[in-house]
Amino acid sequence: MNEHLLERFVNYAKVNTRSDMNSQTVPTTYTQVEFALTLAEELKKIGMKEVEYNEANGFVTATLPSNLMVDVPVIGFIAHIDTADFNAENIQPQIHKNYDGKDILLNEDLGIVMTTTEFPQLVNYIGKTLVTTDGTTLLGADDKAGMASIVTAMEELIQHQELPHGKIRVAFGPDEEIGRGALLFDVDHFQADFAYTLDSGVVGKFEYETFNAAQAELTIKGTSVHPGSAKDSMVNALLVAAQFATALPQEEVPEKTAGYEGFYMLSSQIGTIDEVKATYIIRDHDKATFEKRKKQFAALVDQFNQSFDHPRIALHLYDQYYNMRDIIEKDFSIVELALEAYRSIGIEPDVKPFRGGTDGSIITYKGLPTPNIFTGAENLHGKYEFVSLEGMQQAAQVVIEIARLNSKK
Repeated sequence: MNEHLLERFVNYAKVNTRSDMNSQTVPTTYTQVEFALTLAEELKKIGMKEVEYNEANGFVTATLPSNLMVDVPVIGFIAHIDTADFNAENIQPQIHKNYDGKDILLNEDLGIVMTTTEFPQLVNYIGKTLVTTDGTTLLGADDKAGMASIVTAMEELIQHQELPHGKIRVAFGPDEEIGRGALLFDVDHFQADFAYTLDSGVVGKFEYETFNAAQAELTIKGTSVHPGSAKDSMVNALLVAAQFATALPQEEVPEKTAGYEGFYMLSSQIGTIDEVKATYIIRDHDKATFEKRKKQFAALVDQFNQSFDHPRIALHLYDQYYNMRDIIEKDFSIVELALEAYRSIGIEPDVKPFRGGTDGSIITYKGLPTPNIFTGAENLHGKYEFVSLEGMQQAAQVVIEIARLNSKK
């Protein structure tokens, strides 16, 4: 499995499938369409059935028919095609076999090094095969590693008919990184009883609870006047934006929170004295606290507007996704199945709240409970991203083991 899995991942990683928040097409970039069509052909080639590319939502779906004589629940495995908002042009994965535990030179010409001082977790990968970037792009292991593990697991099940499994559905979709892809996912057409995304990090991680998430978009209108005659007439939108940011709880930001603690985060801002556009994200695991955070944010906007001669801050506040635990905890059997699979192949589960969201956050609320499995990748979304071949293999083994255990139901 190893060499084929490594080759598959590297081939996937080399393709630029970065999504685009500013695009209104589905998917948001045509490179995702091209990749999806190529992937569909690959799925047919390895023997998957009912392979489809849905032009309306950008998802590739396929079926592995059951090899059992009895009916068991249908499982889905899902990963996303797109990569994050970081340079994805000319990705050149670097393979480091039998890693020695020392600093990794990513790019000699540019002097880019992934050091063990900055990334002490590298010690956990001594002797393993690592795939890194060349220091100029992201790697795309989020979520090409998940994709490669799912496809490889399906290939293994097809080639080894002695491995028991019920019907399995797989799906690979676009625009997860910008929170859009899963909104169009067709749960009824997918026809699975439950599913798992492969979209987490370190080996052993498993998540069935995520943030509740909202986005707040501010448009701040100023009054631009020549500074020489600005007294009592200029309203500097840049300054108002800065004052607003500092009026939020300064300890409730991502860099100062962990675990179940929620936060506000200024994620982008652009503007001039005349107008500023700022985007915030609001996150909390607890639904009641999440609602309170949104109300506090809106109240702060009102407070600022009352200090002006007329309202100058317009707020567009909307929910993005919700904590999947609120649905999954109604039937923990799919969590227990996955954790049993982990332990069955010698992996101790690391179950913690996910400080983010996955496609499963949205898909779960569409009626298909979908917790999250690891991929073996670390330092996601940047030039220090890496994944271990062994981690991807273990993810594939988890998929196969879940299918095997489910066949006994």
